[in-house]
Amino acid sequence: MKIQKSSEDYLEMILMLRENRGYARSIDIAAELGVTKPSVSYATKRLRENGYIIMDQDGLISLTDSGYEIARHMYDRHRMLTAFLVSLGVPEEIAREDACKMEHDISEESFTAICKSVGWPKGQ
Repeated sequence: MKIQKSSEDYLEMILMLRENRGYARSIDIAAELGVTKPSVSYATKRLRENGYIIMDQDGLISLTDSGYEIARHMYDRHRMLTAFLVSLGVPEEIAREDACKMEHDISEESFTAICKSVGWPKGQ
């Protein structure tokens, strides 16, 4: 399940948009990630080719089962790490930014240990 950090970010954003708005479009992804529409077009092409997303004729993007699995994993890490940093006294905005960096690189062992230390069940 090892893919590039940028691909993880795109999948996570698609999941977040679908959960918050009920849909995800390229233009929404570009706005939320602060990237250009051509960058999103290139990334979504790669994600489609690798079987992580599907796009309908209206341009709405959905995650495949494998794309959802990666997106959920990253989103869970992001939420837990943000909460952990906030509990340490880090301001929420900084905690979110730092969690976004950490979620890609932290080992599963360290992530599990942090979850245990704060009583956060993995996969929440």
